[in-house]
Amino acid sequence: MIDIKLIRENRDLVKENIKKKFQNEKLGLVDEVYDLDVKYREAKAQADNLRSDKNKKSGEIGLLMKEKKLEEAEAIKNDVALMNEKIAELEKLEETLSQEIREKMYLIPQIIDDSVPIGKDDSENVEVQRFGEPKVPSYEIPYHADIIANFNGLDKDAAGRTSGEGFYYLMGDIARLHEAMLAYARDYMIAKGFTYAIPPFMIHGNVVEGVMSFPEMQAMMYKIEDEDLYLIGTSEHSMIGKFKDQIIKNSELPITMTSYSPCFRKEGGSHGLEERGLYRVHQFEKQEMIVICEPKDSMDWYNKMWHYSVEIFRNFNIPVRQLDCCSGDLADLKVKSCDIEAWSPRQQKYFEVCSCSTLGDAQARRLGIRAKNENGTYYVHTLNNTVVASPRGLIALLENNYNEDGSITIPEVLRPYMGGKEKIEKNK
Repeated sequence: MIDIKLIRENRDLVKENIKKKFQNEKLGLVDEVYDLDVKYREAKAQADNLRSDKNKKSGEIGLLMKEKKLEEAEAIKNDVALMNEKIAELEKLEETLSQEIREKMYLIPQIIDDSVPIGKDDSENVEVQRFGEPKVPSYEIPYHADIIANFNGLDKDAAGRTSGEGFYYLMGDIARLHEAMLAYARDYMIAKGFTYAIPPFMIHGNVVEGVMSFPEMQAMMYKIEDEDLYLIGTSEHSMIGKFKDQIIKNSELPITMTSYSPCFRKEGGSHGLEERGLYRVHQFEKQEMIVICEPKDSMDWYNKMWHYSVEIFRNFNIPVRQLDCCSGDLADLKVKSCDIEAWSPRQQKYFEVCSCSTLGDAQARRLGIRAKNENGTYYVHTLNNTVVASPRGLIALLENNYNEDGSITIPEVLRPYMGGKEKIEKNK
């Protein structure tokens, strides 16, 4: 959510930003909010003036009563009563206007960074740089579900019986490798100075509204029936929500945390679920990182964070590239975002495994997260990034470490988490 001062002082900037995001249907919201804000401030000014007049008149009543001027005192009492009625009307109008403004402000996208490339959708995202040489071996690399089947590592049929399409069982060494990746990612982030956390996996609706836009919420979130609870789509939701309505001491910034959670997503729409494989599923596990910092430091943190993901995947022997997300691909709360994509030697193309975003003060405004220094309070900036999400990370690891004999070479950094194993072998 943007600062309403931008609409009061520079509506053209807000409208131009909407155009850059190819959301022209929202242009009318800017003038609607402006007009509502004028009415809101007029109502507030009237109410404030009436309260001031009421206080003066209330003081006069006591003096008149002491002087036995009862009729004059009674007349002023009547005036005060009428003022109270008018103040109540104005307060109700303020509340109504404030709610209307907030609902419309929620729909106006955050001002994007000047460095964001302009484009309509993810097909116009821009590759910035590559890390590691993408290779295609001379032997065939099977589809990841078939690789996993060689190790008796996947059971989607049983998951279909227990839970339905979009769920899975991971078994044996594959399950162990999956957890090894997450454990390594956790320890990597702890070594970078991040505090480890396991957050709640369900959150209230007002937290959901604080961390993401309404269209995202509808497309992603599972709601618990008859309760004000949603299953998280990523632990960023509950990690940022942890600071809702808090004032943080300036000396405590930056707050850097890394969190583990399962994640739950509807995955509806045109993409659909993957029938055999694990690329698009309803449930997965993820190690996440979040940063809460001073506004001046947010872009520095943004660049540090996505580099962490690059280093982790390179330590898994996986070539990756960084893509800047274009304006039309940015969710409404984001200032700037990039994807880290892993090389698929089977498909001979890259696919997304991490997403890093700075949201400026958008989430902080929605959730009331502020910091305090000698000059007063201010809204903090929030950032988030995937450390490792599996099974997508697992797919990349299997393909890039697959050997001609069907075995998987375990990256050196994961061997301590696999009991010292250097390879996992096909079942005879």
